[in-house]
Amino acid sequence: MEKEMVIRSRQHGFTKGKSCLTDLTAFCGGMAGWGEEGRAVGVVCLDLSKAFDTVSHNILTVLQKGSGEEHGVLILFVILTFPRGSFSCSGLHQISQNKVAVLLLAGGQGTRLGVSYPKGMYNVGLPSGKTLYQIQAERIRKVEQLAGQRHHCKCAVPWYIMTSEFTLGPTEEFFVEHNYFNLDRSNVVMFEQRMLPAVTFDGKAILEEKGKIAMAPDGNGGLYRALVDNKILDDMKRRGIQYVHVYCVDNILVKMADPVFIGFCVSKGADCGAKPQCAIQALPSEELGCFAVAASTDTHQDMTFLGLQGKYEPQLRHHVAIKKVPYIDEEGNLVKPLKPNGIKLEKFVFDVFQFSKNFVAFEVLREEEFSPLKNADTADKDTPTTARQALLAQHYRWALRAGATFLDENGCRIPEKLSLSGTEDPPAVCEISPLVSYFGEGLEVHMKNKDFPSPFVLDENKAGILGNS
Repeated sequence: MEKEMVIRSRQHGFTKGKSCLTDLTAFCGGMAGWGEEGRAVGVVCLDLSKAFDTVSHNILTVLQKGSGEEHGVLILFVILTFPRGSFSCSGLHQISQNKVAVLLLAGGQGTRLGVSYPKGMYNVGLPSGKTLYQIQAERIRKVEQLAGQRHHCKCAVPWYIMTSEFTLGPTEEFFVEHNYFNLDRSNVVMFEQRMLPAVTFDGKAILEEKGKIAMAPDGNGGLYRALVDNKILDDMKRRGIQYVHVYCVDNILVKMADPVFIGFCVSKGADCGAKPQCAIQALPSEELGCFAVAASTDTHQDMTFLGLQGKYEPQLRHHVAIKKVPYIDEEGNLVKPLKPNGIKLEKFVFDVFQFSKNFVAFEVLREEEFSPLKNADTADKDTPTTARQALLAQHYRWALRAGATFLDENGCRIPEKLSLSGTEDPPAVCEISPLVSYFGEGLEVHMKNKDFPSPFVLDENKAGILGNS
């Protein structure tokens, strides 16, 4: 074949004296040479765990030349794709051992959303009518079930909820009203963060009513002091918790106690980790930060790291947040400003990352794991509509992958559409209960080669019927 020039010299597979290893070596060498010459070099991703599992990963490094930026060269990155299945197994094992807890940051007010109650109580308009709190509670129940089934045991993931003066009472009442969403009450622990005065732009105190200064939560970075103030660290140690998944209440796609993320952090010996998103659909102007954690506080922190933050927390600086702060005017009337009129001082939960001894980042797809609810529907992004679209688009993709088809009101098949923009409704409306599937797993038995109307809600009852049909 070589004599007849059927295979070119650049072909390494099925060629004597060559292999996948020589192919990679030649490829990387060529790309490095182009970079040194100032030529344009693309970004290449190699799935080494599948295609080149016999290659030593140590020989592959990021090629970074000092002259790259001067010549406008895009540096080549060789990205190792790790087998996530092994991380999931490790994470589920930690959960089965009762070593994992989730910690919800829910002290902020829903002023931008335009509601007076905690965001977790908000219903974004799903067919089921579920609130954020219910969705998150059911994800905890499901991941407990997955870990218990895999390791033949009963386990629990404690849910710590950091509230504030504004959100503690309503949150407690909401959970009691809904019977803690069938979670064990002893495993749901609520506590308050501290409050700080809100001030005008010239530093004067703002009165929210006669004789009372306007106060605001000290930001999600107030977590570390609140853990000590409320003896939450002591409670975690008593339960044997070793790993804590910290997240914000407003992310409708959050994977509670994500076993893949936890397994990854444990395998790397990380004391702290974060989930940056591959922000394919992010707006160009969106400030995602170095690891995208400015938009998402989805982090992993082990107990050793959390315990040290009482020492480091005083070193954190406050950030200025420009807000609309209701106030009492000179006549004693309550005024709700239409534009920002004051400053709230906040600390951020990720400000402590600088103190980590072994920090890791675990990149995830934005459309699968991050869609925040921050603004009313009058805004351009992060609204109830975009949050609902993100969840329903995700569930629609899960259903298609499971082999489902959808029919319109006339019984005609609805054409499939796998690629959806961040502001687009899926062709068919399908909501899947977290109690049926945590992250798209196990749906084939319920949905493969079956037709469903739109809208359709797959809950536990329907799943039981479909599984037996």
